[in-house]
Amino acid sequence: MTDPTRRNVLRGAAAITAAGALVGTGAGAAPAMAAPAAPRRFPFLEGAFEPVTEELTAFDLPVTGRVPRELNGRYLRNGPNVLGLEDPRAHHWMLGDGMVHGVRLREGRAEWYRNRWVRSSQVAKKLGEPYPGPVPPDDFPCNTHVIPHRGRILALQESGPLPYELDDELNTVGTYDFRGTLQGPLTAHTKFDVHADELHAIAYYPTWDHVRHLVVGPAGRVVRTTRIPVADAPMIHDFALTQHHVVILDMPVTFDPAGAERGDLVPYVWNDRHPARVGVLPRKGGAVRWFEVDPVYYSHTLNAYEEGPHIVVDMTNFDAPFLVAGNGSGGPHTAGTSRLDRWTIDLRHGRVRTRTLDDRPQEFPRVNEALVSRRHRYGYSAAAAEMSLAYQAVDGTPPDGAFSNALLKHDLLRGTCDVHRLPAGAAASEAVFVPSDPGDGRAAEDDGYAIAYVHNPDRGASDLVILAAQDFTGEPVARIHLPGRVPLGFHGSWIPDA
Repeated sequence: MTDPTRRNVLRGAAAITAAGALVGTGAGAAPAMAAPAAPRRFPFLEGAFEPVTEELTAFDLPVTGRVPRELNGRYLRNGPNVLGLEDPRAHHWMLGDGMVHGVRLREGRAEWYRNRWVRSSQVAKKLGEPYPGPVPPDDFPCNTHVIPHRGRILALQESGPLPYELDDELNTVGTYDFRGTLQGPLTAHTKFDVHADELHAIAYYPTWDHVRHLVVGPAGRVVRTTRIPVADAPMIHDFALTQHHVVILDMPVTFDPAGAERGDLVPYVWNDRHPARVGVLPRKGGAVRWFEVDPVYYSHTLNAYEEGPHIVVDMTNFDAPFLVAGNGSGGPHTAGTSRLDRWTIDLRHGRVRTRTLDDRPQEFPRVNEALVSRRHRYGYSAAAAEMSLAYQAVDGTPPDGAFSNALLKHDLLRGTCDVHRLPAGAAASEAVFVPSDPGDGRAAEDDGYAIAYVHNPDRGASDLVILAAQDFTGEPVARIHLPGRVPLGFHGSWIPDA
């Protein structure tokens, strides 16, 4: 494999893989009376994950309750929504074409809903549309996150592709390289420090012998790049930021060159020979200090902060092993569910203390964005029954088990959790916190709203649910009824009006 770009590392051999599945490995004809095989299931293409097939636009959306008048802006969320899939055996959920779903709120009204595919060259071709300009290296319809940055809206992906810029109505503008200063990949999980006015990223790539810490300064340009040597080309999906440090999570999911040569859809494997460790890099420059930990797979960090000689990192973790490529289910596979943990890095004594804060199944932790890199009290996460089941599918068959749907608000000072329970079939996506008055420096940390897309099984469509964060278990302040479904996906942002 001479050119392991994202297209040929993660997608290029899909046809070969599918052909192998169709042909099989046995020789000779099957017995005439052989019992028919049970139909194979693909949980990441069904139920709450099922891709939508149309781009919709709807205005003056119906609302149950009252949209807070102070919420003026757009709520956008990205996720994989495969387009033109011919054979589910040649698909992996994480490789679905990115689709951004958005709701525009203004002066107490839900003005519009839109969903739009990110127009990479592949998506434009599938839709029969022209692609403007030359195709960039590692081109991919970014499917993982969507963020605001200095008046732009950026769809993000890790390990290769440039971000794609969208306009206010979710039309694709084109790729964005931070005014020509981004050399190589970014990440899906940037961290914006409002105090320093900096955007931070940890970028990785399958052929690198290092990862990169990138800093985008106030002028919107990459102003510093630090290379951090690592072995085995690990997948570093997320990281953490504190006031003075960058926290790098180097876990045993690593690039598999043999799998890439074979044509594996996702050539990343659980690697028992790769040590699990946490790195601490000074933001102002210097050497990385590494701390060994027991193997787990972190999925996402909630936030991190400094407490004297300690760094506190709150994050969701899966027990080892974590199989990115899954077990034939079309998505990741784990032996258990994700939980909320706290890792405390003791810089003085060179060790890491770990403990579980909440062991109920949950994912996609979020914090009040004004507190990124600073001490937080509250965190928000989502429990989606179908996601818990799909992650544990073996050969496409989810296990028997009862999981619930809920949105969670953690009080990490008191050690309590408020649970906003949702009905069966009401799969909840990530909850994003929106402050009531972002300019009020005296406001309480939880003075605002938690907003999330939630499937409404009675309508067969989704609602944008708005909860008062200080009355989290109460009735939603508003349910905005969308004209279609928002499949379970990844991450989003509230983008306030300027």
